[in-house]
Amino acid sequence: MKIRALMIPLVFALTAAALAQEGPVPKGVHPLDHVFVLVMENHGFNEILNNPNAPFINQYAQQANLATNYFAIAHPSLTNYLEIVGGSNFGVLSDNSPDWHNASCTTNLVSGVPNTDNPSSLAICPISGSGTDAAIPALDCTNEVSGPPCEVNIDGTRSYAAATSTLGITIADQLAAAGKSWKTYQENLPMTGPDLVDFSDGNFTNNTDFSQINPQLTPPLTAANIVSLYAAKHNPFVYFQSVQQGTNPLASYANMSGFDGMRGLWSDLGSGKVPDFSLIVPNQCNDQHGRGNSTAFCNFDPVSNGTQAGLNPALIILGDQVVQKIVTAIHGSRAWKEGHNAIVVIWDENDYSVQPIVNQVVAIVDTNYGAHKLQSGTFYNHFSLLRTIEGGLKLPCLNHACDATTNTMSDLFGERN
Repeated sequence: MKIRALMIPLVFALTAAALAQEGPVPKGVHPLDHVFVLVMENHGFNEILNNPNAPFINQYAQQANLATNYFAIAHPSLTNYLEIVGGSNFGVLSDNSPDWHNASCTTNLVSGVPNTDNPSSLAICPISGSGTDAAIPALDCTNEVSGPPCEVNIDGTRSYAAATSTLGITIADQLAAAGKSWKTYQENLPMTGPDLVDFSDGNFTNNTDFSQINPQLTPPLTAANIVSLYAAKHNPFVYFQSVQQGTNPLASYANMSGFDGMRGLWSDLGSGKVPDFSLIVPNQCNDQHGRGNSTAFCNFDPVSNGTQAGLNPALIILGDQVVQKIVTAIHGSRAWKEGHNAIVVIWDENDYSVQPIVNQVVAIVDTNYGAHKLQSGTFYNHFSLLRTIEGGLKLPCLNHACDATTNTMSDLFGERN
C-alpha cells in the first residue's frame, strides 16, 4: 500500500514527505533493459563543468543529456550512496564502517537515533526492518564543520523531515524480488570479497595480519599504510543485514565484484552478459575523491572552496580518463546494442564547501534510444534518479523516491507512459 506524502511547511524550506515506503511503479519513463550508474566523488557542478582537465566528461555532457539543476542530498559520501540505491539515509549520517554480522545491535531505523560523525557514533548496525530515518536539514553544522558557516544540503532551502515508515531495503532487494539481476562493480575490491572489509588497496585490507610481514621491514607496516582504494562507505549494499547474512542469493555478496577478473566489469562488458542494474564505483583515486597517503596524482584537493582553482588537476584528469574508459567499454559492449539501455554518470556530493556553496552536482544521462544533447533545468536529486530507474525497470518506488515532491527524470531518459 502506498503511504501518501505529507508536506510540512517550514520557513525558507520545503520539507519533503515524512511518510514513505513502497508505492506504485513510477510512470513516464521509457522501459529499460540495462542501467549503468557510474558514481564519481566529491566535486560540485561548477568544479567539473567547463573544467579543461575534464575534456571527455564535458564533451560527454554535451553529446548526451545533462541535468543542470540536479542536487546531491546531504553529507557525507555513504549517506548519498544509500539515498541513490535506497531512497533514504536509513538513519545514517556518517561514513562509519558496518558493524559486521552483529545480530544483537539496534538499527538506527528502530532507535530513531542517527549514526553521526558529530557526536561520534559507533559502527553502523546492519540495516533491516523498518522505522524512522534521519531528518535532512537545509544546513548541516555537524558534519566536518563546527559552523556557522555550515555545509549546505541540497540547495540550501529544501529539507526532508524524518520519514517514520522507512523500509530498510534497496533497489537490489526489489530487483531480486522481481526476478531481475543486479551487480555492483567496485574497483580494487579484494579477491577475498567484501565481507568484513572496511578498506583495501585490492590486496591488503584492514584485516591483514602485518605481524607476518613486519619482522623483515623497518619501519614496520600497519593498516595506516594501506591506500584505501576500495572503501565500504562507497559500497552501500554491504550495510544491509540481508546482504551480510546472504539470506537471499539474489541479493548477496555474489553480486559484488571488482573491475578485473572473470566476473569483473571488463569481462562482463566483453561478454555482453551484464545485469539489469549496475552500480559502478571506481577506486578513490580514479573517482576523484583522492587519498592523503598515495601519490601526488591522487592527493586530496588543496582547497575546498567550490572553485576550480582549489582542485588537484591530476585528480580531475584521473577521473576524466576513467569515465572515458568505462563509457567507451559500455558503448562497445554487445549489451549496449541490445534493447533499451541507459548510462548515468553522477557525483555523490560536492566538496564539502560551506555556505553559500550549494550541493549541486553533475548528472549526465546517456541512452541508446531517443533524443540527445538535451539539457533539463527541472529540479532533480538522488531520489529522482532512483525513482526514474525504478520506473524504467518496472519496480515499485521506494522510500523518498515515492514522495510527491520527487520528480521523475522523464525528459532526460525519454518519456513513455
